[in-house]
Formats: sequence, structure tokens, C-alpha cells
Amino acid sequence: MRVLVFHIGADRYGLPLRQVRRVLPLLELKGIPLAPDCVAGLLNLHGDPMPVIDLSRISGGAPARQHFDTRIVLVDYTAPGGKVYALGLMAERVQGVQDVSTQDLAPSGVQGAPFLGRVAGDAKGLVQLVEVNDLLPAELRARLFPAQAEAI
Repeated sequence: MRVLVFHIGADRYGLPLRQVRRVLPLLELKGIPLAPDCVAGLLNLHGDPMPVIDLSRISGGAPARQHFDTRIVLVDYTAPGGKVYALGLMAERVQGVQDVSTQDLAPSGVQGAPFLGRVAGDAKGLVQLVEVNDLLPAELRARLFPAQAEAI
């Protein structure tokens, strides 16, 4: 499996490439008053607004640092019920694509955030998968995609 590797703090994580649409440089975002802390803002993508989630904040850390290697990763987020939404993820220290053998993936052994999946080790340490479809708690999903909340 191919994953896009990035960091949250000192730790490495991977997003499965099958869910990644594009990787963009860090762009200016429109702030959203009274939005939860993990919502970095709205991205204007060819005239369409797209919410952007700060992966560092949603995992309980400090806001993502805005460095030259901080990126906005556009992903396909499938909500319960099957509707697919475009979602931006602000990720620090995006390193590129790495192959991870599915045979090497193992449970982490620790119950953490529901979106953190299996781990695989390599010469640089562990890479933990981020399960995009488990990223948004129901309350946040309802705020970002209100039409979805009404349909459920």
C-alpha cells in the first residue's frame, strides 16, 4: 500500500494514497468564526469552499506550524451513509510517498483516537495510518456538512 507520509509533532503518520486527491502548498484560508479549534478554515478551490482540518489540532496537539513543508492534502471523505465529500487536511512536514506492506501492518496495541489505525515499522521508526473516514466525530461532521446531518 502506498501512503503519503507526514508528521504530527515528532511522530510519522500515513494517509492511504487511494483517498488522496491532491497535495497543495499551504494556501490562505478563510477563517470561520466560532468554528471548533481543529477547523483551520475554508479553502477556495476553483470557486468551491472546502473545509480544512488541522491534523495536529484534531489529534490534541498545538496548531500545525506553517513551514515550507506544511501542505493541504485534499482527500475523499466518505460520511456514514456513503456520501463522499472533499475535505482538506493541513499536515506538517509532508515527506512524500512511501510503500508500506500490508503484511507489516499491526494493531498499535493502544486505544487512541478513533481515526488512528494500524502501524508499520521501518528503519526510521513507526508509521501509523490515519483512517480518513473515521477522522470526524459526528458533531464536527454535522457542522462541516449540515446537509449530511439532515439526511441521517
